[in-house]
Amino acid sequence: MEKAAKTEEIVNHPAILSKQKLGSGTRKSRNWLQPQAAIPHRLYVGISISSIVLLFAVWSLLTYTGMVDPLFLPTPVEIVHSGITLFTEYGFINDIGITIYRVLAGFLIAVVIGLPLGILMGTFKVVEAFFEPMISAIRYMPASAFIPLFILWIGVGELEKITIIFVGSFFSLVLMVAVEVGNVRRELLEAAYTLGRSKLGVLRSVILPASLPGIMEILRLILGWAWSYIIVAELVASASGIGSLILESQRMLKTGNIIFGIATIGVLGLLSDIILKICIKKAFPWHYGR
Repeated sequence: MEKAAKTEEIVNHPAILSKQKLGSGTRKSRNWLQPQAAIPHRLYVGISISSIVLLFAVWSLLTYTGMVDPLFLPTPVEIVHSGITLFTEYGFINDIGITIYRVLAGFLIAVVIGLPLGILMGTFKVVEAFFEPMISAIRYMPASAFIPLFILWIGVGELEKITIIFVGSFFSLVLMVAVEVGNVRRELLEAAYTLGRSKLGVLRSVILPASLPGIMEILRLILGWAWSYIIVAELVASASGIGSLILESQRMLKTGNIIFGIATIGVLGLLSDIILKICIKKAFPWHYGR
């Protein structure tokens, strides 16, 4: 009994307990550094916020100390003032609306046409053999290289800018969807055929459900590319939109307006990505539940 009491006393000693807690905390921190290991949500948010704070700290250090000329990099406060001026004096909200319309129009047209084509290419090798060489070749041609042709063929109106977004999104979308659909496990198809499913039934009940979450992630990626192509679309022969404002600000040496315009595109792209990500998680909870 005395031996058991002494053992319990030693185990419950404050120094021993503190070492156990420290060891437990060390093991947890090591687990966070394992590949693909999950970390607490609060820690994730804290690290994300700290990275943004660090960026602004370095920016402030470079600008407020005079290490960088304000002509090349204004201070954060000057950027905010530029944004306020754009909204109050230059109708920047209208430029934002026009840019959003162009991006979504070009992206949605690419999805409506490219998604079914990609699914067919990934499902039927005959369709892939016919379309894949042409689409692969055009995919490596930069969308900006088509601008002179588009201006010659369809002018400099809204259709030309939407077409640039479409071309920048369509061909990569088709090939990526075809690869995703083609990666559906063959065992699932064989099981469906064994159960008496027809070819169309296999496509509808096996291939599409298995590949749809991955296809939606591809759409998220392509939407980001569409936002990057809007600058190319609006820098040429455009009198409205964020890209046009950036070009005009460059001519007037208004660096603050340029940076604010670029940041606005980044924020809009991030918001659209977050919205699409939330919708995907709600639509496919079984896929993202892990």
